[in-house]
Amino acid sequence: MMFRMKAAPPLMKVVGRIPRKIDIMTNIDKRILAIATQVTKKRPKTMIDHIIKHGHITTEEIRDIYGYNHPPRAMRDVREEGVPIETYRVEGSDGRKIAAYRFGNPDDIERHKLGGRKVFSKQFKKQLIEQYRSRCAITSGEFKARYLQIDHRVPYEVAGEEIGDERTPDKFMLLSGSAQRQKSWSCENCENLSELRDIEICQTCYWASPEEYSHIAMEPIRRVDIVWSGEEIEDYGKIDAMSKENKKSIQDYIKDVLRRYGI
Repeated sequence: MMFRMKAAPPLMKVVGRIPRKIDIMTNIDKRILAIATQVTKKRPKTMIDHIIKHGHITTEEIRDIYGYNHPPRAMRDVREEGVPIETYRVEGSDGRKIAAYRFGNPDDIERHKLGGRKVFSKQFKKQLIEQYRSRCAITSGEFKARYLQIDHRVPYEVAGEEIGDERTPDKFMLLSGSAQRQKSWSCENCENLSELRDIEICQTCYWASPEEYSHIAMEPIRRVDIVWSGEEIEDYGKIDAMSKENKKSIQDYIKDVLRRYGI
């Protein structure tokens, strides 16, 4: 028995993974398209594909269609891939103003203003190490330089053009890996980053100015992060043992001791 093979459909010429006809339909700048179509990570690629198809994406769509509960984090992923993104306001399903995102100014690619993951010069990190004495801004713990990360005090989503660069070291801080992850999680869940975008709120937050702050992610909270290292570990061991003896967490035990001394 003989089988006749069906002819394969003609292949569409593509740019990266996106058909060229989409480039014409949406009039996307080719500089942006060249970068956008190279993105392979799932979350930023999902955001990019939606914008290419519809021209923009809203916080509602990011949550309701794709199940990402932190839209600013999803869009930061896009920026960190080198794709310029512009934020603006639209009316949501309940009539309230919500954030929407679309491709930004392609010239930002050349100006390196994307505000995502940035590679800083070794000299700049050395300058911050000298300024902050190799200490994490949150815990005040001293770390080897390779374990400290340079972080913007105010997130790009809020600071925008005022994000700062190597000429403005005071707009940056050094964080340990764990402190940076805590800050990211807290910022992503803060209404100021997702909705209000008030730079002064960020500047008075613990995560931007732990030396002097009035709130933590808009909540009336105060906190102290302490690191014991070297010979101090023995002191920590004593405190830990006493807290267990009193059947309390080490945090509650320290608070009790401070109250006992009238603090």
